[in-house]
Amino acid sequence: MDQSFKLQSAFTNYCYTIHVYVPDGAVPEEGFPVIYLLDGGWYFDFAKNIVKLQSRNHPKTFVQPSIIVAISHQEEDVRTRRFYDFTGPAEQYVFPERTKGKHMDTKNYGGAEQFFAFLQQELKPKIYEKFATNREQETLYGHSLGGYFAIWCYLKQHEAFTHYLAISPSIWWNDMELLRFIDQKSIENQRSLFMAVGEHETFMVTESKQFIDKLAASEAVYYVAPDENHASIVPTTMSRAFRSIIKK
Repeated sequence: MDQSFKLQSAFTNYCYTIHVYVPDGAVPEEGFPVIYLLDGGWYFDFAKNIVKLQSRNHPKTFVQPSIIVAISHQEEDVRTRRFYDFTGPAEQYVFPERTKGKHMDTKNYGGAEQFFAFLQQELKPKIYEKFATNREQETLYGHSLGGYFAIWCYLKQHEAFTHYLAISPSIWWNDMELLRFIDQKSIENQRSLFMAVGEHETFMVTESKQFIDKLAASEAVYYVAPDENHASIVPTTMSRAFRSIIKK
């Protein structure tokens, strides 16, 4: 079953389109696990079909019947809005020389705290109200800047989700600030982190490996996808990412 609705956020002053997939069949006693999918307008159908097809034989595929909640920006401003919602606040932003100033055309950065409040205080309650969910099995999935946000939550709001899936995360953002946040983290209960990057993503491979090595967390899984790049990494690793959830 699929359904969609609009959700206006008081925290971000923005209206998101939410696409939801609910598996057919009996609801588990504890409720369905939920995968919250960033950039949902791009990835909802793909994620839904992975769950729909592979969960039919989940003892072998390790993909559970799960609710997919895809959060989508509006098409007309998705590329600029992502830079606000998915990046953490900072007094100033430092960009690598290789970007050649292309990220300086907007000052709309640093809305991660407001976007996180939207997820926790507006979106999740709506999902709890409408669907039977397992609140002990909540996953956050993000790619690129969405992957940065997933790791930002893992370090800054560790208890919010049970599993974090960060695909080709933008570790480079703001002078690799996520590496500095590792030193500030306060983690009591272990949450799983799955990180994947494409073999041909050059600096992203190097920087993601730096992050994983510094994190040195037993609950973190790191995967370099052979012969993949920034555009191809999502379709080639999403199933693997979803399978990592049940293995924890």
